[in-house]
Amino acid sequence: MAWEDDLSSFERTSANRLPSQPSRLAYWLAHHWLLIISLLLAIFAGLPWLAPLFMELGWTRAASIVYWFYSTQCHQLPQRSFFLFGASPTYSLPAIQAAGPNTDNVLILRQFIGNSQMGWKVAWSDRMVAMYGSMLLWGLAFWPLRKRVRPLPWWGLVLLLLPLSIDGFTHLFSDLFSGISGGFRSDNAWLATLTDHVLPATFYAGDALGSFNSLMRLLSGLLFGLGMVWFLYPRFQAAASRFRERASASSL
Repeated sequence: MAWEDDLSSFERTSANRLPSQPSRLAYWLAHHWLLIISLLLAIFAGLPWLAPLFMELGWTRAASIVYWFYSTQCHQLPQRSFFLFGASPTYSLPAIQAAGPNTDNVLILRQFIGNSQMGWKVAWSDRMVAMYGSMLLWGLAFWPLRKRVRPLPWWGLVLLLLPLSIDGFTHLFSDLFSGISGGFRSDNAWLATLTDHVLPATFYAGDALGSFNSLMRLLSGLLFGLGMVWFLYPRFQAAASRFRERASASSL
């Protein structure tokens, strides 16, 4: 009958207009991509801080799992890491060697996680804390500015990643060729000469919080996070907006 044909045609048209389950998921992702990325970053950047908490609570097995997992992401050298629940947030290499492994061997030093007096090591280095922690913070700052921020060009990304590359590779070369306690990035004598020793000796030498090495790792990590967010997030936002527009147009 004619009314049955009309009803069948209406049902087919309505079915075509209703988004499929995968399309609904894609549409939801296009609306909430920043929330998803931020949650994943919060988990990834937050878990290393749970390792010292687990140690303090006596949950050594759980802490060992976290330390092991992040050992695949980071060198975990204790003199370049933060500590929780102890006398100081950071410790010099001599202090680490006096408390535990009295060696310059990187493979042994990275296994030192602390003790009840010094506190417990965060499961990755201060540089990694700055890199991924700043990505989370820069990403949250991007949201209210998302309609006004233009994507960073590739050369801008290179410039913002350059400090981290220089600082990281000079540390690597210094440690490889002169040892972890005797390289040119250990005492930074070159910097002391350039600045005519105007700053305290503790600024030039070592890795303690507030030293040149510590500040460069933190600053280069912050610039890394800014560069990645500024380069990627406006592009994600533009792609999500285009998808939503096409999805809305196709449903009309």
